[in-house]
Amino acid sequence: MQKITSFTIDHLKLQPGVYVSRQDFVGNETITTFDIRMTCPNEEPVMNTAEVHTLEHLGATFLRNHKIYGEKIIYFGPMGCRTGFYLLLAGKYESKDIVGLCREMFSFMADFEGDIPGACAKDCGNYLDMNLPMAKYLARKFLTDVLENITEDRLIYPH
Repeated sequence: MQKITSFTIDHLKLQPGVYVSRQDFVGNETITTFDIRMTCPNEEPVMNTAEVHTLEHLGATFLRNHKIYGEKIIYFGPMGCRTGFYLLLAGKYESKDIVGLCREMFSFMADFEGDIPGACAKDCGNYLDMNLPMAKYLARKFLTDVLENITEDRLIYPH
């Protein structure tokens, strides 16, 4: 069986950043999949499920309510390896095109106060598995360590 594209990226060289993972076509529409890599694979500890779950709720809520990108959001969710998130957008984009959006989203998550959207039994299948303080810490860390001064090497997959 042929390896899927995401398994051909050298995860020993991959650093936290914002990468175009792939571009697919649905009819005449391009769908761009972004790899929002928050931790260094196989080097740093992975994120725990509670903070990943919290970031997913906050990020998805922020993105779907965004004035410019809201209608273009196809999906935002965690990677199985718990080192980051996938963001799927309708349209053809490069990584640099969404750095501003990522800064907005991670600022929103880092500064979030109050009840986590959808964190109740009626709205979520595992609402007790949430950790807002750690989610805020991780969002702030990614924002300050990566997004605020992102460099070209954190926008294009390593070879």
